[in-house]
Amino acid sequence: MDASSQRNGSTIAQINVTPLVDVMLVLLVIFMVTAPIIQQGVQVNLPAARSSAIPGTEEHLVVTVAKNGKIYLNDNLMTLDQLGGKLRAIAKGQPDKQVYLRADQDVRYGLVMKTIAEIKQAGIERLGMVTRPQSEEG
Repeated sequence: MDASSQRNGSTIAQINVTPLVDVMLVLLVIFMVTAPIIQQGVQVNLPAARSSAIPGTEEHLVVTVAKNGKIYLNDNLMTLDQLGGKLRAIAKGQPDKQVYLRADQDVRYGLVMKTIAEIKQAGIERLGMVTRPQSEEG
């Protein structure tokens, strides 16, 4: 500080940005560490088909049948009976709710059909099948 400014009684208005930079760097490190953790999910090798993107902004109910035969509802592992009970409760509150089915292309056909039957028996009439976009080569 200048000695003359102290004698006149005026203060120097300067912002110390060092704490701000420290906080921003800590936040950057935290986001870099947590971002890959958030991106986890059930890995499924979807069959390719020509289709459009899923429209809408509301949260979707996604039933996943993994390659090992395990069934998930929005990344929550459950049995077929548990899935049916959960979907029945959802169908009571929202009768027009749509469910999307993601099934690995290597899963037995019978397991996929049992899952579809359970979804339909739960009262869900709107069922969509999720695929990955087909490449232009075919």
